[in-house]
Amino acid sequence: MNLADYRKQLDRIDAEILQLFEERMNVVREIGIWKKQNGIPVLDAGREAEKLETLSARSSGEYQAEVRALFTEIMALSRAQQEKTLEAQPQNTMRCGLLGETLGHSYSPQIHAELGDYEYRLYEKAPEEVVGFVRSGQWHGLNVTIPYKKTVIPLCDELSETAAAIGSVNTLLRRPDGSIFGDNTDAYGFRHMLGKTGFDPAGKKALVCGTGGASATVCAVLKSLGAEVITLSRSGRDNYSNLDRHRDASLLVNATPLGMYPNNGAQAVDLRDLPKLEAVLDVVYNPARTALLLQAETLGIPHAGGLSMLVAQAKRASEIFQGKTIPDRETERITALLASEMQNVILIGMPGSGKSTVGKLLAEKMNRPYLEADEEIEKQAGLTIPEIFRREGEEGFRRRETEVLRELGKRSAAVISTGGGCVTREENYPLLHQNGIIVLLERDADSLAREGRPLSQGADLHAMEAVRGPMYRRFADVAVSNDAAVGDTINDILAKL
Repeated sequence: MNLADYRKQLDRIDAEILQLFEERMNVVREIGIWKKQNGIPVLDAGREAEKLETLSARSSGEYQAEVRALFTEIMALSRAQQEKTLEAQPQNTMRCGLLGETLGHSYSPQIHAELGDYEYRLYEKAPEEVVGFVRSGQWHGLNVTIPYKKTVIPLCDELSETAAAIGSVNTLLRRPDGSIFGDNTDAYGFRHMLGKTGFDPAGKKALVCGTGGASATVCAVLKSLGAEVITLSRSGRDNYSNLDRHRDASLLVNATPLGMYPNNGAQAVDLRDLPKLEAVLDVVYNPARTALLLQAETLGIPHAGGLSMLVAQAKRASEIFQGKTIPDRETERITALLASEMQNVILIGMPGSGKSTVGKLLAEKMNRPYLEADEEIEKQAGLTIPEIFRREGEEGFRRRETEVLRELGKRSAAVISTGGGCVTREENYPLLHQNGIIVLLERDADSLAREGRPLSQGADLHAMEAVRGPMYRRFADVAVSNDAAVGDTINDILAKL
């Protein structure tokens, strides 16, 4: 090898050393926080001396002195890092978080940030890591989610009556003496969600979809409230194909992931098969309105979604973590805050009413992504809108439009502008409404732009508005005039949102 080759070899080794050093310092920081929480001093002279002897003995004789010098310096840097970390830690910092196997995007950190002044992290752990992590003591309070709600039970020194009865733990508290208390705040959350419908289950038949952990919690709560509870599954005595046996049911609860993002639109039960229903609940919170809840809304049945349950159980968990009561009004405030941040803002209106212009500026103002249905249609088709109309006619275009809206409607926290004729297909309404607030932009027909809009060319826009107007108003949650300055329109939308 020449000198350049040797230097490349050194560069590779140095990069590996740097990566391992940074990894070590991250662990050092975590240990420093744990020591702070457990009242243990940073310096452990005996441990350091023993470590230096072990490392020196493991090295080759040629480099023993150098290894000792190197790790003496590393340990000094580690102590300094821990001391710096402790200085930056607020005296009242608690280390909390969510324990699960695959967490993806979770709203829990955002919710807990509203509930108290403590650290809240996501802890994704493989099954073989769970016991070691829980016993490590490197946390003050934990929420536990799928699939570890039963795994953590043997690690608890004490269970609440609720957790013991249900056989599921979703909240852990490490007490000052190091013992672990397990509770189930999902039950509290479900009671809250049930209360939002005003339905009293005492003496009435309740159907619960699913037989998993969420179902166990729901069934336990309903039984404690005096309901006759029937669980539904794909097979067995009570299943989705013999609902006629339970036409007298007063309550239906979906306690399965069916209909959850990205599998929006799925539902196990057609509510028309249960004519006596007085309330419908769904533990799913994304989308905001599952297919089940959208049908309940259409049929005029009181209903509630899983977001209120999620926030309420988090509020109760936070009370356990902090050892204090949090006002119930905080649940409603945080639920409303989260709902407004999660849901899309969807613009509808006549062709040329300014949806694109308003949408782009609104997205910038709200710091959200902007999505335009017509652009997505053109991208997928590889054709312009006028070309699609020429080749496939309006019916072909409408089919493409529905498929695009099916995907865009699944998104969260975006601003989406739609084509002027999307309201002509009733099937588009649930696609937009499932996770969105629909805003109608209104503009005088004489001021509507026509360029690039196939159906506007030479059309009587007053007549078109007369036909579509009721459709727009059927879809819309709010209506805003766009006849004045665009800035005024955006401010009006924000005020109404």
